[in-house]
Amino acid sequence: MADMTIKKLTVNGREVPFSDERNLLEVIRKAGIDIPTFCYHSELSIYGACRLCLVDVEGKGVLASCSTLPAPGMVVHTDTKEIRDMRKINLELLLANHNRECPTCTRSENCALQALAHRMGVETVRFKAPRKVEPIDDSSPSLTRDPNKCVLCGDCVRVCSEIQGIGAIGFAFRGSNAKVAPAFNASIGKVECVNCGQCVAVCPTGALTPKQDRSKVWDALYDPKKTVVVQIAPAVRVALGECFGAKPGENVAGKLVAALKLMGFQHVYDTCFTADMTIFEEANELIERIQTGGKLPMFTSCCPAWVKYAEIYFPELLPNVSSCRSPQAMFGSIAKKILPKQLGCRREDLVVVSIMPCIAKKFEAQLPKYSVNGIPEVDIVVTTSEVQRMINSLGIQLQELEPEAFDMPMGFATGGGVIFGASGGVMEAALRYVVEKLEKKPLNKVDFKQVRGMDHFKEATLNVAGIEIKVAVVYGLANTKKLLQQIKAGEVQYHFVEVMACPGGCISGGGQPYGVTNRLRAQRQQGLYNADKTHQLQKPQDNYLVQRCYEEHIGGKPGSETAHHLLHTEYQNRSQLFDAKLPIMRGTEAERLPITVTICAKQENCPGQLLLGMLSDYVKNHQYTPWIDMDAAFSSRPAKDGTICVTVGDQIVERTNFRNAMNTLEQLHNQAAFQSITQAIDKGLTQIRK
Repeated sequence: MADMTIKKLTVNGREVPFSDERNLLEVIRKAGIDIPTFCYHSELSIYGACRLCLVDVEGKGVLASCSTLPAPGMVVHTDTKEIRDMRKINLELLLANHNRECPTCTRSENCALQALAHRMGVETVRFKAPRKVEPIDDSSPSLTRDPNKCVLCGDCVRVCSEIQGIGAIGFAFRGSNAKVAPAFNASIGKVECVNCGQCVAVCPTGALTPKQDRSKVWDALYDPKKTVVVQIAPAVRVALGECFGAKPGENVAGKLVAALKLMGFQHVYDTCFTADMTIFEEANELIERIQTGGKLPMFTSCCPAWVKYAEIYFPELLPNVSSCRSPQAMFGSIAKKILPKQLGCRREDLVVVSIMPCIAKKFEAQLPKYSVNGIPEVDIVVTTSEVQRMINSLGIQLQELEPEAFDMPMGFATGGGVIFGASGGVMEAALRYVVEKLEKKPLNKVDFKQVRGMDHFKEATLNVAGIEIKVAVVYGLANTKKLLQQIKAGEVQYHFVEVMACPGGCISGGGQPYGVTNRLRAQRQQGLYNADKTHQLQKPQDNYLVQRCYEEHIGGKPGSETAHHLLHTEYQNRSQLFDAKLPIMRGTEAERLPITVTICAKQENCPGQLLLGMLSDYVKNHQYTPWIDMDAAFSSRPAKDGTICVTVGDQIVERTNFRNAMNTLEQLHNQAAFQSITQAIDKGLTQIRK
């Protein structure tokens, strides 16, 4: 239990009370003094690398305030000539090792390094750059990594490891060669990154930024042959205004609609329309699973970073994930189906743009399964921060604009669709539908406050029509992993679980304005709930234009055959997306069957090596070599039981206890596993060689 006893210390001659603050830095900031930092985030572990938060403690000397515990009677000075000189030197050293082409940097307007250099009066850099220029990593569809702008603060490393539990990026090499990079110095697009964007959200410079797609939007807007429409996600409306002087959490949706019309978008729609539609599909899917004994718990599917995480780390739970597309993907599918006729254009000339708080939506939009005849259903995804730059480039004064309404029909939404942007919002919207439908009477109390708030985990039990329904809400993939392990172990049972990768939900996605804090998250979240209250309708099932869309275009009702084609999806087992792969065999035919076998980099006498040799011999002995591409995949995350994973094609065929056999029983297990793999190879090659 935290010690809440009030104690006192002295800061710059003023007595300052403190109680349970975890370090001197937080005490000083509560006293109204903004100590500069690069590497400090209250929700992350203390790293102490930047050495900018230095203070002078009488009797102890100069210390890093982030890693110093406050003590009663301390006498602290936050600004002395020695400290000021040390901070300036530290900043100069950071700038010397930094690409200083600031005017062309994506983060130029809100770069923490630039701001601190101005604040501390750094006007010259006396040191030379010690490193050569490194190539920019543009391999990810969601983000760009520029090693030349990295200041080694470690924020991205810690958020990926501690908040998301992944570790797709880390420190490499030593001394002057030290840098932040994916494992084996691979490109970020080739490792286990789930595109959540939290590394981008905490990066204080332009080393990690959202992939910039603004030029694609301008090209479409300037093309007279194209009809360009745009959808706006819920969380965008309560964050964009911060860039233009609005209060955090203020809903600027109407002003944004006006700005987008000035840019040249023919029609501006609301993603909340298909958020309502998502509830039509997802809630009915949940009810069906409950009533027919289907796979439970059911997990939400709105967050593409969470879905990719499940595909990589928990493929055995993919049947539990709702088959519903995300609201963005549903919008693209519906828009490309109905808008060409309504707007008088060809499908191939309709350009659908998404404005999203989340860089994982860029990854989602480019997935082949969301394309028809090679044309994406969502053509371009831009983030909140990208739209801010587009607005500024035209000189539009957002706060001076008169609000305008979304275009119909896909601009009409209920409050249930708006709250999708907050952690717990999808759950609450679904409960508004499920409770009313199961109880078969109007739902008068639409607020389910048990699932609201900024806690990383929330749960509730509801008695609905005689059924005890248990639900849970979690954000952060490290927290999610703990919950999934408890579910798999049978320690907890739920009917429905909402998962969001980003802290607090989409409100703090990687595409939102830089500098989010817990206070900002709470204000943005409250802004969405305020918007919910101002909507005439708050239950998704009351959206009559969604109902009409079903009647006219989607088979008449949720769950219809047409609805499954347009609004649902399937998932891919990505458990073989590893840190690095070593080619073992390469065929010569045009069409070949890929085979991947895990080899654990952290386990001596890995049985995967034995299995790899057996499969190589099998392929050669059967003269399959021209049609086979075989890789050894180096996994940095072995299962505790020594599980070996094998994929043939894009499907997992064996995840078994293949061991270095020590007895007859283990030999029999190995033989059975080997036989199942070779049968899959035979089947795959039969299809290829037809």
